[in-house]
Amino acid sequence: MKGETGNMKRRSSRENAFLAEFELSFGHTSLDELLETWREDGEFGLDQFAESLLRLYEEHAGEINPLIEENLKGWTAERLTKPCLNVLRLAVAEMLYGEPGMDSVVINEAVELAKKYAGDKDYQFVNGVLGAISRSRHPSQEA
Repeated sequence: MKGETGNMKRRSSRENAFLAEFELSFGHTSLDELLETWREDGEFGLDQFAESLLRLYEEHAGEINPLIEENLKGWTAERLTKPCLNVLRLAVAEMLYGEPGMDSVVINEAVELAKKYAGDKDYQFVNGVLGAISRSRHPSQEA
């Protein structure tokens, strides 16, 4: 049961990080300003894990965004909905710079976020892009 609680906490953290990244994607505030505001409001919890995901993306956006773009297969990032793009950004940040060996969990969580917040078929797109990135990083394993 302890593991389930941890997984639910991580799921909630990923969702809150996604909501924060979605807000940041409009360019009206910085990450530090947003974190301060959210802490004061207390409406959304950004725990240490959620904050680390946001910082990982912010610190490595220069590598993450081109990697996403390379795996879009006939699409450009500009054509993606903001929810879809932000799900991809945080998932790739976690896959590349988070805890090793978590690709399948990260992909599953990203798919669930896409189902909840993105367009009808976006979850399939998210799954395909993240699966391709995972396979390119671990050619001997299935994502």
